[in-house]
Amino acid sequence: MADANGFEPDVKIRTNSLKIGCIGAGMIMAECHLAAYKEAGFPVAAIASRTRANAQKVAERWGIPKVHDTPEQLIEDPEIEIIDLAFPPDQQPALIRHALRQKHVKGVLAQKPLALSLEEAKKLRDEAKAAGKILSVNQNMRYDQSMRVLKHIMDSGALGEIVFAQIDMHAIPHWQTFLEGYDRLTLSNMSVHHLDVLRFLFGDPDEITTLTRKDPRTKFDHSDGIVVSTLRFPSGVLAVSLEDVWSGPRQEGYKDDQHITWRVEGTAGTAKGTIGWPTGAASTLSYASSKTTGGEWVSPSWETMWFPHAFIGVMEQLQHAVATGTEPTLHVADNVKTMALIEAAYRSIDEGRTVKLSEISIN
Repeated sequence: MADANGFEPDVKIRTNSLKIGCIGAGMIMAECHLAAYKEAGFPVAAIASRTRANAQKVAERWGIPKVHDTPEQLIEDPEIEIIDLAFPPDQQPALIRHALRQKHVKGVLAQKPLALSLEEAKKLRDEAKAAGKILSVNQNMRYDQSMRVLKHIMDSGALGEIVFAQIDMHAIPHWQTFLEGYDRLTLSNMSVHHLDVLRFLFGDPDEITTLTRKDPRTKFDHSDGIVVSTLRFPSGVLAVSLEDVWSGPRQEGYKDDQHITWRVEGTAGTAKGTIGWPTGAASTLSYASSKTTGGEWVSPSWETMWFPHAFIGVMEQLQHAVATGTEPTLHVADNVKTMALIEAAYRSIDEGRTVKLSEISIN
């Protein structure tokens, strides 16, 4: 609903009638997807996971009527219209392909990263198109309330021509155990949020320069730990995305200050704010504009949060796309461009240079 300033931090629910089959019973499904779907009235018809007992517990908690023994059985259930995946990215492509073969499945919501490589992501994009199915990717930070309001402010011209932007993260993720088998870590699983939302705000960049060092806390081997990326956009915008997954000591008696902040500077104003994760609070935004606020700082507010409320927007855009036969906002073809940006960042690390996005083929 719009606030007094005309901003809409959360989406309007246009469609919530298509039956969902959820695959996965971990934290992101149990605490985010299903909490959001309950609030929005999205009908969850079934659930499955790698372990039936875990799926059963989550089903009982959220009143899901059917539990399947395996993800494949759920996908084959003729009652299911939308498949909602919360599965490791190395196992996700096979399940997506199985869903694309089912006549009754009309849409698939995949987790990010879509796959472990750009080449695999491109194959999934093309296979979904050939199957005539809608494949969408859960880039949920685009539905964070502060990001939606920031986009509205920017599009209104209140900040003038954008000059500089920054996302500054100092927060310790709870890396899932399945990531221990991958070489790629922070860029694929954390930076992907920030790089994608920078695309949402400013379009596709021309180039990226990325540096990294290993995170001393993460015990399993990884190529990218603490990551800093600088992006240049065709408009002239210069942006920095910092993911400090170390964030200093974490031990008994040490009071850390984990946080994510962001800032956007334009010729007519500045906007700044915080992302509520990892503190479990609502994201915030303040802005001052020489055009619209008389140079005074204005701070619109809301009660909803990135986790779980942004997941309403993610599923709503897919529900509406399936119901109307239109492209979803989070279309797989757009996500391939985010995957290409991740690939360019890894190439920048490996080769120690700035990489132009024109070097990375998305065809």
